[in-house]
Amino acid sequence: MPGNEGVQGGAGYRYLDHTADVYVEAHGASLEEAFENAALATMEVMTDTSKVSPTIERRIEIEAEDRGSLLYKWLEELIAEFDISGVVYSRFHIAGIEEGEEGGLRLRAVVAGEELDPERHAQRTGVKAVTYHMMEVRELNGGYTLRFVLDV
Repeated sequence: MPGNEGVQGGAGYRYLDHTADVYVEAHGASLEEAFENAALATMEVMTDTSKVSPTIERRIEIEAEDRGSLLYKWLEELIAEFDISGVVYSRFHIAGIEEGEEGGLRLRAVVAGEELDPERHAQRTGVKAVTYHMMEVRELNGGYTLRFVLDV
């Protein structure tokens, strides 16, 4: 979280030092789990997701040419949904990341959350966008590590 550089954010992610924006590192035993943790870390920058009820469910399908582009589109979809409808998500289930029909990758997911309610959800830092700056998707020791910067 901004101001808590280098500290663990949760079981599957932590925040790294960055001068102006939020630099996130998310982990997972699978690529799907790492993407779920990246989404959770992104929402945690905005509010305490433990107070967000999973009452609104949405299915998401995204295609991209590679893992980095897929991560970018995944997080941008969640940020855009918040900007458009005010929905913040607290649960993420990626059903699969697989090869697309024309090459590249396809992500299928179900996310759940609710509209941000300032009375119940502490507003933290606004996230404008995810960037490609310093983005990494690495497979290490049987798991995955994702790094990305959130423009706040």
